[in-house]
Amino acid sequence: MPLQPPETIARGLGCQSLQQLNKVRDLEIPGSESRGLDASLLLSSMSSSETFHPPKHSSLIQVSFPQEHVLLLTLNRPKSLNAMTPKMAQEIDTVLKWFNEEPGLWVAIVTGAGRIFCAGQDLIAWNTNQANDDNSETENILKDRTGFGAISRRQMSKPIIAAVNGGAYGGGMEIVLNCDVVVASEDAKFALPEVKRGVVAAQGGIPRLANIAGHQLAAEMLLTGRPVTAQEAYSRFGFVNLVVPASELLSSALRVATQINNNSPDAVQSTKLGLLLSQNAPYEESFEKHMVSPENARVFGSENIMKRKPTWKNPAKL
Repeated sequence: MPLQPPETIARGLGCQSLQQLNKVRDLEIPGSESRGLDASLLLSSMSSSETFHPPKHSSLIQVSFPQEHVLLLTLNRPKSLNAMTPKMAQEIDTVLKWFNEEPGLWVAIVTGAGRIFCAGQDLIAWNTNQANDDNSETENILKDRTGFGAISRRQMSKPIIAAVNGGAYGGGMEIVLNCDVVVASEDAKFALPEVKRGVVAAQGGIPRLANIAGHQLAAEMLLTGRPVTAQEAYSRFGFVNLVVPASELLSSALRVATQINNNSPDAVQSTKLGLLLSQNAPYEESFEKHMVSPENARVFGSENIMKRKPTWKNPAKL
């Protein structure tokens, strides 16, 4: 799939023509609040000649390339509030594996079509899957290293930005907690309501929230199950980086992606690996593992080093 021209992206976001695109600053997606993909950002996509061929997938997800080096992955079950199904998670996993191996893509943005980012697990699909599976839920969780929606426990060196429209609940919130940067619309709400349903946030959300917010604040969210606002998530709990008007959500996420992509992709990916290692090992051990990693070796052996006015190149494959 080639980097999409502005006319194609405009149509996909509910704008019928490039003329209409040029008349409005923010574009509106059918069935949702305005998600704010700036015309200037769309028009910038014309400058790249890079061609991508993502894996085949169903309409459960959408894959697009709104600007150079950026993958936009959209959960696309708006009528079901983007509740996750096993097939949807499998397709996300396939796309993200491909993304991680594609040298020309440096940052991924994950968002949701419609009025909510992700409402959690699709219980109908989950019950069907459980009825046809001999393994216990615990066995399935431990066996799946990528977590809820193939994101909540995923470990990869390329950055992921969450653009959260409307809200993220349950597993959707666990996805958010494993993203590197979180941009939320002003009306977004976040909750881990599992205790209200007699289950547990078992896909990585408990340790991640405790690490980010501290024990007492994590306990407040996890033990009460109450939703918190985007502003609380930003100023009190600390897992949201930016709170923006709904009309500026996607354009704000793309600006963050641009800020990241203005840096060496080799250095960015090695730095993210260092962050991941620091979550799982003591200081000296994580430091040593980082220093001898292929990602770190690539930094010091690449063309993307010590440039005064750099034009960054795609990283070499590891």
